[in-house]
Amino acid sequence: MTARLSSDAASRAQHPRRAIWGWALYDWANSAFATTVIAGLFPIFFKREYAAGLPAVESSFRLGVATSLASLVVAIASPILGAAADNHRSRKRWLLLSAALGITGVVALAQVGRGDWANAVLCFALANVGWSLANVFYDSLLVEVAPVDQRERVSSLGFSLGYLGGGLLFAVNVMMVQKPPWFGLHNAAAAVRWSFLSVAVWWLVFCIPLALWVKESSARAIPAAAAVAKSTLSQLAATFRTLLEDKRIFTFLIAYWLYIDGVDTVIRMAVDYGTSLGFPTKALISALLLVQFVGFPAALLFGWLGEKFGATKLVLIGIGIYALLTVFAAGMQNERQFFALAAVVGLVQGGVQALSRSIYSQLIPAERASEYFGFYGVLGKFATILGPVMVGTVARLTGSPRYGIVSIVPLFLIGGFLLTRVKLQRSAA
Repeated sequence: MTARLSSDAASRAQHPRRAIWGWALYDWANSAFATTVIAGLFPIFFKREYAAGLPAVESSFRLGVATSLASLVVAIASPILGAAADNHRSRKRWLLLSAALGITGVVALAQVGRGDWANAVLCFALANVGWSLANVFYDSLLVEVAPVDQRERVSSLGFSLGYLGGGLLFAVNVMMVQKPPWFGLHNAAAAVRWSFLSVAVWWLVFCIPLALWVKESSARAIPAAAAVAKSTLSQLAATFRTLLEDKRIFTFLIAYWLYIDGVDTVIRMAVDYGTSLGFPTKALISALLLVQFVGFPAALLFGWLGEKFGATKLVLIGIGIYALLTVFAAGMQNERQFFALAAVVGLVQGGVQALSRSIYSQLIPAERASEYFGFYGVLGKFATILGPVMVGTVARLTGSPRYGIVSIVPLFLIGGFLLTRVKLQRSAA
């Protein structure tokens, strides 16, 4: 407890307000990849360009497998790298290295030609690995920039800026795809590739505030590689035992694993699902834009409500809404219903993610945040291993994407139930 209180006091003393903004602006930076690439243009472009000629259910299956393999790599690497980052106080350094990998993958993706689905999958997976690993270190820096009594608000600020920044660039990218001549481009395929390049530039430029403004505790000297490996593995084993023995952390992680499976599957497969139902590209993209711009104020509102009424209550409300939305999506018939679903998702998506991060940051020791967030990331990534493959496989076996999407409802219900068993005790500010 003393270490936790000391860390929170240090946050206030050593990190001015601009450190919070520098940290939050990284969400503005990397959300362009989440919106334009993961959720928006890549699923559509993969079906129509990279996997041209494949049946819809087959391309969905391959996209799901690619996403899951990338998640598996992150699940294995994140706790190991997280422990190393904590031991040597190098969270920011690892964040920037991981972001560089993601940016490089996006640039490479823009060079892949029509029908070359294998290279498209490889570049997409590399970009996904870099993006996901960077998020582990980004999440762990929350304990550096925000005292415990401000975690809900600061965490929600990051997500809200992510919605706004990702939405703004996505809006420009959508205009590029819909009106290529306005940008001096020959066709929509060229516009998509230039959109991917714009994501890489956006991501790179808006990393700079975090690199300059967020100051970590003084770095420790890095010993020989063998000593690093030994100390890291030893620390991982000790932390894993603690996770198993601490009932609150263990129960929360299992709950999070289950309900975030559903949330991430909706994020990653929504456009693919709408495409399989035959909805036009323009409607799908417009719905994604709606999610982004509804999500910006909604995430801020969730942060305020979380401080006022408790983060756990707000997450439970969001999970319940997600379960209802998934049932609704299984019977969806027209574009108006897709827009209604998108609007409600925008209201709860960022709030569930932001407040989950805040809850976890209050359960763990601040001095080992990267390592603990590595395990947090592991469960999130194992969830995205299961979810997309489950949706894609069920759709393939049944011949209908509707059965695939409804199969994730129990994950929300069981996850929500387990979350009610976690009692959050806020430390003194």
